[in-house]
Amino acid sequence: MKRFMTAAVLGVALVVSIAAAEPAERISAPDAYERAQSEALTIIDIRRPEEWAETGLPAGAARATLQDEDFVDRILAAVDGDKTAPIALTCRTGRRSERAARQLSEAGFTKVYNLREGWLGRAGSGPGWKARGLPVETYEAE
Repeated sequence: MKRFMTAAVLGVALVVSIAAAEPAERISAPDAYERAQSEALTIIDIRRPEEWAETGLPAGAARATLQDEDFVDRILAAVDGDKTAPIALTCRTGRRSERAARQLSEAGFTKVYNLREGWLGRAGSGPGWKARGLPVETYEAE
């Protein structure tokens, strides 16, 4: 009985740690695009400027990179200072956006979505913004 209880406690701890590992809800590229069109969501591309220049960005997306020292402040500016405003983070394959979502949740943002399929797609998450043929805008270095 004692072994069963220990295993059950460990199982609960594992489930809690897995849930805590992903602070953002997932959103598909088409859903993010649709919500952004109705102004119910801000898409933020967190890739690097050279990636934006190479492939473009989701149409209408704000930009910030994890390398920016003022990353959280840049995101806050993109939503006019409202930490409750819904945002969807995107990167190449959804891994950086997972880290960024965690960072923003820790900073008090409450509606952070992870566009987990990213720009190029990710197994089990979707083909990505580019493969879905969603609107893209070009980026030229400032």
